[in-house]
Amino acid sequence: MAFEIISTLLIAVALAMDAFSVSLTKGFTQKNLKSNQILYYGLFFGFFQFIMPIIGYYIGGIISQFLASVASIIGFILLLAIGLNMIRESLEDEDESADSFSFAEVTLLAIATSIDALAVGLTYALLNESIIIPSIIIGIVAFAFSIIGIFLGKKIGDYFGGRFQILGGVILILIGIKILLGL
Repeated sequence: MAFEIISTLLIAVALAMDAFSVSLTKGFTQKNLKSNQILYYGLFFGFFQFIMPIIGYYIGGIISQFLASVASIIGFILLLAIGLNMIRESLEDEDESADSFSFAEVTLLAIATSIDALAVGLTYALLNESIIIPSIIIGIVAFAFSIIGIFLGKKIGDYFGGRFQILGGVILILIGIKILLGL
């Protein structure tokens, strides 16, 4: 039982790394995030990290083979588009666009960074193991890492200043490439 909990926590931490990286980026590019908006990031990332393994668990069969083959492409395209948009906005004169909060963007980021959790759900199904407790742990860890990432990003951004939005866009694109290559 202890080994299962430890292995689930390690999986959860590994899955939360993309959400943490994106949250870190958002922390240093969106200076005026309010507490409720930071909470939304945590809730969205946590929810999608929670629900994707469950979806993967129940997909199975032929559908899972197709979905597994396109999931990394979907994640890459979403992160590429968001990253390029961040870079474009950073090159504009108005600083307001860099600091805007969008539920659509949070949702796309949460989906893009949780696609690998779908594969974890498929693995649990193949091993015929329960998915609910692992999904809850995965969701809680992603929630916590997202909140920590935003606060840490705000501190880094305050310390270094400057145009971190370009760096943030590049980081999102690199995460997308990592997902595409399956690294």
